[in-house]
Order: sequence, then structure tokens, then C-alpha cells
Amino acid sequence: MSDRVVMVIDMQQGVLATPRFDRAGRCARINALIAAADRVVFIQHSGPGIEVGSDAWQIVPELTQPANALFVNKTACDSFWQTALAERLAEHAIEAFVICGCATDYCVDTTVKVGASLGYRITVAADAHTTADRTWCSAEQQIKQYNEIWSDLILPGNPVSVRDTQALLAAWQTANQT
Repeated sequence: MSDRVVMVIDMQQGVLATPRFDRAGRCARINALIAAADRVVFIQHSGPGIEVGSDAWQIVPELTQPANALFVNKTACDSFWQTALAERLAEHAIEAFVICGCATDYCVDTTVKVGASLGYRITVAADAHTTADRTWCSAEQQIKQYNEIWSDLILPGNPVSVRDTQALLAAWQTANQT
């Protein structure tokens, strides 16, 4: 299987009802990744106010949902915790993927760290994840901080890569030409 797999975390109407940093730009970059990917995995949070099947649970209308996309529901920040994610990835021989989505400081961060610890080769799309302003720092500061943290995450033999969307797309295009 190609490594051109994109995991989109919690880009749902209910999650993005809270203002998020650069929503339009993040959605545009996520769509660019989706358009270039061989496979897309949408992770959808469910819980109070975001019940499965509700309008709040739906993927935001700005994002393209390919016909062959995989969908996984979760109830915690960790996309792997008590979900079918690992099974779905194994079914499709997916061992590496690009992560993007919301929220940087909760579900994206937890999934990056748990996924990398489980041995998946993870690349974070540095400019395609978002969050909200928090009490002590802005969303933009958090995004930059988490990109730095993930770049320096100590996992011998399986470092997390953090790259801008354009760099990822260029690398995928170059790989296709060889």
C-alpha cells in the first residue's frame, strides 16, 4: 500500500462550532491532501452534543469525502482507544499516514503520540491542524508549539515527521514519478 494516506481527525460540525484558528485555510490544505491521497481515514468524535448521526457529528461541508474513505468513531482524545482504528488500518495494510485535523492540543496530539508509540510511521501536516485559543495561549502559539514538540518527540527508530502541506504534496508527486 502507498504511504499516501491521510487521517483527518474530528473535522466535524460540532467540533468546529467553536471558532478555530484559520478554519478556511486548514480546510483548504486538508482538501489538497485528500485530493492527492490514495486513502483517507476520517476520525469522528462522538459524545454528548455530538451523537453519531447528528448534524454536529457530520464532517464539515468544506471537506471532500472520497467514496473509498474509511470512517472510525471514537469517544476519547485517543483515536486508537477502544476503537476499530488499528483493525481498519491493518485491513488496508496501512502502516504510515499523515495526520491533520482538530484539535491540535487534544485529539491530534494524543493520536500522534499513541500512534507513533504503536509503531505507525506518522507525519503531521504542520499547517493542516487547528485548535481554539485557550486561557493561557493562542491557537496559533499552540500549533507552533506542538509542531516543535512532535518534531522532537523521542521515539528511537520511529521519529514523527512534521512537514508543511506543500512539502508533503511535492514529495508525493516526486514519489509518483519514480
